[in-house]
Amino acid sequence: MGRGKLRIHLGAAPGVGKTYAMLAEAHRRVERDTDCVVAFAETHGRPRTEALLTGLEQVPHRRLEHGGVTVAETDLDAVLARRPRVALVGEFAHANAPGSRNAERRQDVEERVRATSGMESATLLERAGDVEPWTCAGRASPGRPVERPEDADVQVPVGDHMAPALTGRVPAAEDRRVLAAFAAQAAVVLDRRRLREQTDRALAEGNRIRTALLAAVSHDLRTPPAGIKAAVSSLRSEDVEWSHEDRAELLEGIEDGADRLDHLVGNLLDMSRLHTGTVTPLMRGTDLDEVVPRALGGVLEHTVVLDVPETLPVVDADPGPLERAMANVIENAVKYSPPGERVPVAASAFADGVEVRVVDRGPGLSDEAEGRIFAPFQRHGDAPRGSGVGLGLAVARGVTEAMGGTPNADDTPGGGLTMTLTLHAADARPADGPDDSGRGLVTAQDERRTS
Repeated sequence: MGRGKLRIHLGAAPGVGKTYAMLAEAHRRVERDTDCVVAFAETHGRPRTEALLTGLEQVPHRRLEHGGVTVAETDLDAVLARRPRVALVGEFAHANAPGSRNAERRQDVEERVRATSGMESATLLERAGDVEPWTCAGRASPGRPVERPEDADVQVPVGDHMAPALTGRVPAAEDRRVLAAFAAQAAVVLDRRRLREQTDRALAEGNRIRTALLAAVSHDLRTPPAGIKAAVSSLRSEDVEWSHEDRAELLEGIEDGADRLDHLVGNLLDMSRLHTGTVTPLMRGTDLDEVVPRALGGVLEHTVVLDVPETLPVVDADPGPLERAMANVIENAVKYSPPGERVPVAASAFADGVEVRVVDRGPGLSDEAEGRIFAPFQRHGDAPRGSGVGLGLAVARGVTEAMGGTPNADDTPGGGLTMTLTLHAADARPADGPDDSGRGLVTAQDERRTS
């Protein structure tokens, strides 16, 4: 049995002349007395292409009924029985009608090639890195499975991380070059498919975020303006004469609603920027003892115990986003802490960075909730009334990671939750003051002993 060859005419778009070139090549071969037949050729009614069928032997098509319509398909058995030197097959990417021997026309061609070339199987192997295991990206024919290129009878490497692995008869050198070209095309197809899947996942995630956002703003975003409007309408009413205490209470409600609305809108905008990848921190040396105290503006006085030494290393961060991240974490801890329990906020140096820990004595988290604590639109347990839409920790994580830091959530010994933001130290360090790397964190128990 002779060694078979496969030649494919590729075109950038329909109608550029693939079938015309294939039939013209067939006439040249017939003139050289090559036994050549047309197994299938679709001319699409183009006169010049149809004219080239004249003088060429055509294997009769197989007629199949599909959806009440008679469909012409390649008669593979007739082609194999005819055993021509060259068989021409058009519409290589065509899907065969139900009832055909193979689901796709390319499988007809593969079977024809295997019958003449003696190849048993072809496997496209790929791996993510030099030390990663090989995985199968695609496989044709039911030959013995190949898991590594060295297990194959024929290897055709394509770069460092992709290799077609063949079993059966060893092809000639020129055929290996063709196989390498096909493998390179397969790599492009795989990359395009992965990019399309990534795009689909991104669109699905975007739709999920938008759906959750709409569900959230239906109540939480409209509640503060409703309270503000009610308080303002009451103050403007001429039918009621308010006492000084009542006016102060209404004004406090207006201020509280405005603060809640500002905080909520800020988190929504930050989450939107993080989701679209438009956050670009302006990194510079930042003193935590200046940023962290400013993050306490959203909590009541005496609800936090602050321990951020001036001698800490300068961190590499953007002060504005860092302040918002710290504010979200601190407000979350205060929100879930028991009444009268003060929240320790402490920072200490370690290795090449600085850790900021915020400790609460709240209910803590279940094992299931720990994996979702930084996800947007998550409110865990019995969240206090008016506690927002669950974006605070998601924004804190996104901002911290955008600055090269790491957020972590751990159980507090004795109950509660400890949030830790780890930031990289900048090259510059404070001009005076000793290194504070040996200073320990202040826990709730330490604070009680020192107060």
